[in-house]
Amino acid sequence: MLKKLYPDKILSLNNRWTVILSILMILIIFVGLIYALFISPPDYIQGDSVRIMYVHVPSSFISLGCFAFIGIASIFSLIFKIKFTPLIAKSLAPIGTVFTLVSIVTGSLWGKPTWGVWWVWDARLTSMVILFCFYIAYILTWKFINDFNKANKISSIIGIVGMFNLPVIKYSVDWWHTLHQPSSITLTSAPTIHYTMLIPLIIMLFGLIIYSLIIFLMKYKTEIMKFKLEKKK
Repeated sequence: MLKKLYPDKILSLNNRWTVILSILMILIIFVGLIYALFISPPDYIQGDSVRIMYVHVPSSFISLGCFAFIGIASIFSLIFKIKFTPLIAKSLAPIGTVFTLVSIVTGSLWGKPTWGVWWVWDARLTSMVILFCFYIAYILTWKFINDFNKANKISSIIGIVGMFNLPVIKYSVDWWHTLHQPSSITLTSAPTIHYTMLIPLIIMLFGLIIYSLIIFLMKYKTEIMKFKLEKKK
């Protein structure tokens, strides 16, 4: 798997793959939006406001997934000294940051009709804000530290430390009494969400994952070229 992310392999990819993925993404998201907005039923308690879920939940999954990969890449970089893993993590950071922000904003929009308030400092929401801060710290490290090795070391520490926040986000609704509802989808049990809502949710998740993959490949390719140019100086 890691070999497929070698810089030379990424640079050899032609634009055809981006076009194919883009078409696939547009089709999947189009179907997902039609299903989410018009076919899936309103919630019997929350009404049509539940449709925010089809953007909020995939955004949350992707934001957590991106930082998990950043943390793993940081371990490979800091401990195993694999040279291209910092470029992978650096390319994932903007994607994760945007989706974390989307998760927080859509969660707030969803919270107003559900809880009656735009924001509360409950465990799930607070830990998501902390994740956003880790993303910002990671990006700013690379932006303001010009020395690659120093920036890599500091950003790797941020990535590894930030991973400890991920279980807090995941299990916060189980560990503490919060306004946020428990997870409807888990790896250890059957989904508690009805299939008429689960299907568009999965479709939207796949569509946004493909979108994230497209942006990652474009960003990663740019970072590889920048790294090669800086080495030649």
